Amino acid sequence: MTRLQQAYAEGHITHEEMELRLHELLTAGTRGDLARVLDTLPEEEPGPTSVISAATGRIRRGGAWTVPRTLRIESAMGRVRLDLSRAVIEHPVIDIELSLGTGGAAITVPRDAVVDIEGLTTGWKTTLYRPRHPTRPGGPTIRFSGAIGFGRVRIRHAWR
Repeated sequence: MTRLQQAYAEGHITHEEMELRLHELLTAGTRGDLARVLDTLPEEEPGPTSVISAATGRIRRGGAWTVPRTLRIESAMGRVRLDLSRAVIEHPVIDIELSLGTGGAAITVPRDAVVDIEGLTTGWKTTLYRPRHPTRPGGPTIRFSGAIGFGRVRIRHAWR
């Protein structure tokens, strides 16, 4: 709704179009329906970056937590466990930047997520990720970027 209001305030859509899209937004049954309503609007501003960091030790996030639009995870030494399977994802695109020295990361994404790992580089071991086929339409897009020194990143889709 915020994107619709911003698009109307900035003159990208008319009042009638905003009312029509607002009705479609409120009656949407799937993320795909939401995506169709918002497709032609200007991109959402990424907003501030949330940072989770630890010099040593583990970083864990799981359960019902709200995922910010942009998330940066920094760890010099230690493991990262990030579970997005039950998280509240309010944005169609999530950017996650990993900055890891040693230690690995195990990341679980929602079953219907589209994963992009093109911006992720590893120094020692390869990133393990096998895309789900087929993915359900309308899932969030999760873009990974950043660098991992001496660890492995494992990304998997949740079962449910």
